[in-house]
Amino acid sequence: MTAAGTPDRFTHLVDRLEELGFDSLWMSERIGSIAPDPLMALAVAAGRTEKLKLGTSVLVLPGRNPVVLAKELASLDVLSKGRLLPAVGLGAAEAAEHRAFGVERTERGRRHDEALALMRACWTGEVISHSGEFYPVTDVQVLPRPVKGDLEVWLGGIAPSELRRVGRVGDGWLPSFCSPEDVADGMPVITASAEGAGRSIDPQHIGALIPYCDGDLPSQVIELVQRRRPELDARRVIPTRADLPRLIREFVDVGASKFVIVPLVGDADPDRELGELADSLLPLET
Repeated sequence: MTAAGTPDRFTHLVDRLEELGFDSLWMSERIGSIAPDPLMALAVAAGRTEKLKLGTSVLVLPGRNPVVLAKELASLDVLSKGRLLPAVGLGAAEAAEHRAFGVERTERGRRHDEALALMRACWTGEVISHSGEFYPVTDVQVLPRPVKGDLEVWLGGIAPSELRRVGRVGDGWLPSFCSPEDVADGMPVITASAEGAGRSIDPQHIGALIPYCDGDLPSQVIELVQRRRPELDARRVIPTRADLPRLIREFVDVGASKFVIVPLVGDADPDRELGELADSLLPLET
């Protein structure tokens, strides 16, 4: 659904998600997309809802000021009464998107890890100093603190380096354009990396972002899958709506339990689309 096309369309979508009992709304960050900035959109959603959780899938960390971002995320969490679910990453694998953030490709991983560590230090509420490679700060205090005193930050990605990063610094895993086999293969890598860093990942913090599309897949979507995963049949990671429950059960069987569903259905009526998703997917939670 092109839910972000107009303000009325977006706010109606938010209201229906709350009414139908969906768990959360997730907003991606793409500079070149019509979709609004995720933090701005989620702030609007927070003001219209009481129960709907608010996720970023994913927020591009390299290129941002991590101290300012820590303040923004903590503020949104406090104002939404603890409903924020931040997921962060390196950004879309597209040169134009990388250029928009003004970060050298070879620096993205190091910037990401340093920024995340600095944000977590900010969320302690203490006066902190940090002498890293990219973001040195001295005697900085960030308030308010998140509702629970910290935020659990999930990471995406399925490349070996990304899996190791999830184990090393993440609190959960939310990959996209992935199959149940990818999740099964990735979890041991994440677990080993976490153990090597003296950490552990909650087994309930494994998820997947699943787009779906009825009818023929748009050519640009096929090209995107082929560019990212040339060995994979696009329909294995982008099912029809009718096949969604079966695919979700396959993910559950390999250990995933959190799912972000992305309708690739153009200008479909959101009331009908969300109603059909609620009827077919929400019973799977019981």
